[in-house]
Amino acid sequence: MQNLPDMIQQLNQVSMNLKREMSKLIVGQDVVVHQLLTALFANGHVLIEGVPGLAKTLMISSLAKSLSLSFSRIQFTPDLMPSDITGTDILVSRQNSSEKGFEYIKGPVFANMILADEINRTPPKTQSALLQAMQENTITSGNTTWELDKPFIVMATQNPIEQEGTYPLPEAQLDRFMFYITIDYPSYDEEMKIVQSTTGVEAPMISPLLGASEIITLQKAIRSLPVSEHVLKYAVDLVRKTRPNAEDADSEIKKWVSWGAGPRASQYLILGAKAVAAMDGRLSPAEEDIRKVAQIVLRHRVLVSFAAEAEGITSTDIVNKLLGSKL
Repeated sequence: MQNLPDMIQQLNQVSMNLKREMSKLIVGQDVVVHQLLTALFANGHVLIEGVPGLAKTLMISSLAKSLSLSFSRIQFTPDLMPSDITGTDILVSRQNSSEKGFEYIKGPVFANMILADEINRTPPKTQSALLQAMQENTITSGNTTWELDKPFIVMATQNPIEQEGTYPLPEAQLDRFMFYITIDYPSYDEEMKIVQSTTGVEAPMISPLLGASEIITLQKAIRSLPVSEHVLKYAVDLVRKTRPNAEDADSEIKKWVSWGAGPRASQYLILGAKAVAAMDGRLSPAEEDIRKVAQIVLRHRVLVSFAAEAEGITSTDIVNKLLGSKL
């Protein structure tokens, strides 16, 4: 492997180049773009939530275009079946023979990057078709298990407004997503630029900058970064503070939280912090890097109680309170 400091500097330059390419189509949303790249280099799945028209789908497809990876878009609908995602066995005739046999036709999940558009519009049975792929990078059909190509990243979108005809993701599947990213409306100046740049004749072209092998190498380099004990302790303490059944749990956490985050949250805090540090050209993450990814790692892993819902307190509020307290 290449010298680690050199690879981190390369990653720093690559991340800036990717942001520049995506900015050809995406106006503003710098924080969200940075979070998507963090997930890419940390090799984590992402769930993006926002109202229609905020370029969720365009943002993910723009990232895919800037990478030399195989890409599939799956439009989730109420009538979508698991086999529509994973693939199915079909009866085919053998060449130069009258015999027939079954052949497995791979579904759209067999790609490096998956855009799962409006994932909450399909029933849990179909949503669960992604669980094995997201956790184990494999798909099982009958007696055969297929390995998925690496890197394999699912970037899903969902609309928070409409409730009719939607199926909330179960907690087990939410936990598979490294980040839960929310997109807000653009600023006035950004919206002016969006309208101006998208109502003309020219359509900007994005050039691919990275291939699969290069991405895997950079992902390994990020995992190789050392983490100091105090940063590791900060991440673990932050996660454990979300659990209402802990002996030293805060009284408000006991009141507001039904279930806290599990160990996977601690793992993702460290991996996310490593990726943030590496993209910034640093060789070791700091507590501030944990704080930068804490909200998007924890907000979907902290389940609020009925008391919290009655008082209008969200998981985002709870994470903000923990980040403001001394751990």
